[in-house]
Amino acid sequence: MLSYNKSLKQISRNLRRNMTDAETLLWSKLRGKQLKGYQFYRQKIIGNYIVDFYCPKSKLVIEVDGGQHYSAEGKEKDKRRDDYMTREGITVLRFSDREVLGNRDAVLEKIWSGL
Repeated sequence: MLSYNKSLKQISRNLRRNMTDAETLLWSKLRGKQLKGYQFYRQKIIGNYIVDFYCPKSKLVIEVDGGQHYSAEGKEKDKRRDDYMTREGITVLRFSDREVLGNRDAVLEKIWSGL
């Protein structure tokens, strides 16, 4: 079982209530075991991080990145997060919000391949 920072619970709940358009669109295709029958969780706390989507069966994290992820600071934070996930044996797939909104089928195909 993965450890998690319990102090992030309220933030995680707020993020679930206020998902971006891209996250909402992707969640509509991940929820309810629609991909290969795999369960996904949204805004899941792993360690000191909250990931957009997590599939425990395949140890897969899916991140939907908005503009803040492309700054130098955002890239560094994402690298630290990805390094942590890798050490925990978790694979991270990253997609831009534009990718999800503009080419959802290609995004789902990449996720399918990662499961």
